[in-house]
Amino acid sequence: MTISRAEISDVTALNALINSAYRGESSKKGWTTEADLLGGQRTDEDDLKTIISKPDCTILKYTNAAGEIISCVRLENHGTKMYLGMLTVSPVLQGGGIGKQMMAASEKLAKEQNCTTVYMQVIEGRDELIEWYQRQGYINTGERKPFPMSDPRFGIPKKELEFIIMEKGL
Repeated sequence: MTISRAEISDVTALNALINSAYRGESSKKGWTTEADLLGGQRTDEDDLKTIISKPDCTILKYTNAAGEIISCVRLENHGTKMYLGMLTVSPVLQGGGIGKQMMAASEKLAKEQNCTTVYMQVIEGRDELIEWYQRQGYINTGERKPFPMSDPRFGIPKKELEFIIMEKGL
């Protein structure tokens, strides 16, 4: 099992993994699904290519012994803060500690890039996920941001949604 930087050649596998973990029936095999809140896609190959190509962005991938990508996370350097997003673990492997390993690798990369804080956006009401992040040391900052309700690139909302901002000092 290896954690490394994703490459453009990984985009198809990343896209399949991310969408399977967040949306649709396959996502309901895990505990981090957004399927009850959002329909449509979570991301697409063009978006992932753009992320990987940006100099301040990294997608870390976790590959199993067979070389299959079973987890990933998006990181974007914003000076002293590192944005963490799209933390994904294959739905059938959730609950086995892979997410914690990805969080540790993310925080290590943030420190290597001289960041003092890691922050993220989490959809309000995803209590089980928010509690998991709190157990990893993240706090709710009280800041809120609107969800892009009219942009289908992020999914099709089934109700009004809003993000809360969580962060952890390193």
